[in-house]
Order: sequence, then C-alpha cells, then structure tokens
Amino acid sequence: MTVQNRIHRLSTAVIIVAAGTGTRAGGPVPKQYQICAGKPILQHTIERILRSDRVDQLVCVISPAASAHYDPIHAAIDDMRLMSPADGGATRAASVQAGLAAFADAPPENILIHDAARPGVTLDMLNRVIVALETHDGAYPALPVSDALWRDQAPQPRDGLKRAQTPQGFTYHKIVAAYEGADQNALDDVEIAIAAGLSVAQIQGDEHCLKITYETDMAIAEKILRTAPDIRVGNGYDVHAFEDGTHVVLCGVHIDHPKALKGHSDADVAMHAITDAIYGALGEGDIGQWFPPSDPQWKGAASDIFLKHACERVGSNGFELSHIDCTIICEQPKIGPHTTAMREMVSVITGLEVGRISVKATTSERLGFTGREEGIAAQATATLVKP
Repeated sequence: MTVQNRIHRLSTAVIIVAAGTGTRAGGPVPKQYQICAGKPILQHTIERILRSDRVDQLVCVISPAASAHYDPIHAAIDDMRLMSPADGGATRAASVQAGLAAFADAPPENILIHDAARPGVTLDMLNRVIVALETHDGAYPALPVSDALWRDQAPQPRDGLKRAQTPQGFTYHKIVAAYEGADQNALDDVEIAIAAGLSVAQIQGDEHCLKITYETDMAIAEKILRTAPDIRVGNGYDVHAFEDGTHVVLCGVHIDHPKALKGHSDADVAMHAITDAIYGALGEGDIGQWFPPSDPQWKGAASDIFLKHACERVGSNGFELSHIDCTIICEQPKIGPHTTAMREMVSVITGLEVGRISVKATTSERLGFTGREEGIAAQATATLVKP
C-alpha cells in the first residue's frame, strides 16, 4: 500500500460568528471591526485561520447592518476559501445555524465554529481540534480556572471548572441535527452537542486565544498579536545508496527506476532529510534517535510515519511549521516531472500548504558518489514559528 493510499484528510470548513454588537468593549463600532495591531480584529481572526491548509472553506456570519465594515476586510483577503458572508440571527445559536446552512449544498465532513473576537487562535489549536474529531463527534479547547471564585461574600469551589474556548469542532451532519429544536439561549455549541448526546472531547486550550470582551482586553490582544514570534530553522541531510530494484520513493512518490534505494525503512532520502530538518529546528535529535534502525519494527516502514511524528513534536512544543525547502541531488532519475506530486504529498502529511513547500533537484556534475550514480543525497531546511 502506498503512502498516498494510506492518507485521507477529512474536509473541514469554518464558521466565524461575527454578528454580535460587542457593546461591552466600548468603541464606535462592534469590537470585531475595531483596529488592533494595525488591522480589524475580525481580519486577524480570518487570516490566522486561513493559514491552515486543513481549512477548505470559511464563512463569516455577520449582521447585515455591518456590511460596510465587513466588505473592506473581505476585499483585503485574497483567498478563494473565504466565502460570501451569511446573515446572522437574533441569537448566537441562530447565527451558527445560518453558518451551517451556508454549507448545505456541499457539506464538509467537519465544521469548526469560532468566535470573531478570538484573533489569537493558532494553527496548533486548530489542528488539535481537527485531530480530536477523528475519534469524537465534537471537540473543544478549554483552560482550567486558576483564580479564586466568589459569589457575593461566599467562596466557591473551582475544582473541575474549565474556561471553554473556540474553535469548537463537530462532525457536520451531527451538529446540524443537534441544532434542530435546540435551546436558542445555549451558551455555546458544546452545550447543544452534549444535550443531543454527541461525544465531545475536551482538549488543551491556549491563553493566547483570548476572547476580547472588555475595553481592557484590547491592550492584551494588541500585545499578543504584536509579540515577535520565536523562529527556529533546522537543517537535514541524508544519503542512501542504490541497490537492485524497480523504483525509488522520494517524498512519498514512487518513481520507476532500474534501481532502488537501500535502507532499513523505505529509504525515502528526501523525506528523511525533511524530517531531520524539523527535528533539528526543535533541537530533538534525528530520525535515528526516535526510530533506531536496530529496531525491527521499522524495517521497511514508510517514511511518512517519521515525518508525521516530527510534525506532532512541532505542535507539542507550541510551534507551527512555516516552510520546507528540500533539494534532491542525483543524476537519475529525473526529478522535475515529479516535484509537484512530491510537494502535494508533503503537504498532505504535514498539513502545510503547498505554497510553503519547495522540492527541487540538482546534479553534482558527475562528481562524487551521486555523480557516479551510486546513490541519492538530499538536504532540507525547515522553518518553525511559535506565534
């Protein structure tokens, strides 16, 4: 079974609920249209979400009276995944239903529902919700309550209390059914899902995903959005010799060739270099440390296993994968006709959009072991960002 056959990415759409008036934040316009860190808050939110290549479509649910504020934001975002806005309702629940209806003609498998006033959402947070939907009907991020709680003059226990955040994700057709006849005054989508008997997972939230509610929250959001990111760059290099065979595997793509690459796994020299570049950026060693060649379970293993693990480590460390550049060094086979397929395969495995992935090739001008066609070398660079 090839790598391509073993990979299936569920289609995911996003609803941004942006129809509220946001009066508690003050200001001349609803908070989602107020300027923070140089842009309207809603624009930050949309752009952050569209950084994810796992998001296939996005719709904003807005008040029809706010179109003059929304239209410039939509015009400034050059991304075909951003759909025309839907008209919001009198309650949050009604607005969510309007967003769900926007996808009725071509339903996604998963839907994420996010508050417009949470511009600090990260790719890692989005991915954690999406991954949780592989085993649950719904998922939402939450943070523990750390402050003391008081009701009038009486302290209240905080054991087990959590602060729910968004995005809250669901299987599309199940949340649509849950909303039929749902309590229009429900606090959020999780309440409606649980009332309908759906299985909902709670995942780790993120303090950066602050919901802007009061005027004082604007300064905190400004700091979050303007904070200089932690940027890491790692390098990877790998070599594999030729042996008798019928094809080579490079970046998960099978290429017919009178020789194969020799290795303990599938010997995908390019994917190994990319994986080691990611581990290098994290300061977490290399493939050999995580998947020792002395361990028989990795004999003949597909290299996407290693790359997926490296990407999981990226998220676990609070980073986001921003860019990959891989150079394959060989005389034969010809790489150029296959680079598009390679980029697409790496995109599927990593969740990184194709436009942030480079795969190219060069020869060594008949010099050295690659010039003598004794094997293939590859080097890669990976860039990680912690927002």
